Amino acid sequence: MSHTQKSKSKLLGRIRRIKGQSIAIEASLEGNPECMALLQQIAALKGAVNGLMKEVLEEHIKEHLGAEDITQQQRQQEIEDVLSILKTYLK
Repeated sequence: MSHTQKSKSKLLGRIRRIKGQSIAIEASLEGNPECMALLQQIAALKGAVNGLMKEVLEEHIKEHLGAEDITQQQRQQEIEDVLSILKTYLK
């Protein structure tokens, strides 16, 4: 995957926030968390992961499926690969 440095920095920022959210949930569970607060933290973590997935998927589609210099067979393989990942992600 060939991303610009700006894109990599943006993705790394996202993953660091996700890591922080995960650590906060772990710390909460080590204590005596309120159910609603814990559910809210989990929902926020899921939203952050979904945002990361959207960002990477969007870039992949633009760079790989949108490339003009690939064959129809390569494009079909890219489509199948993306669909396979989406099926796994959406389970």
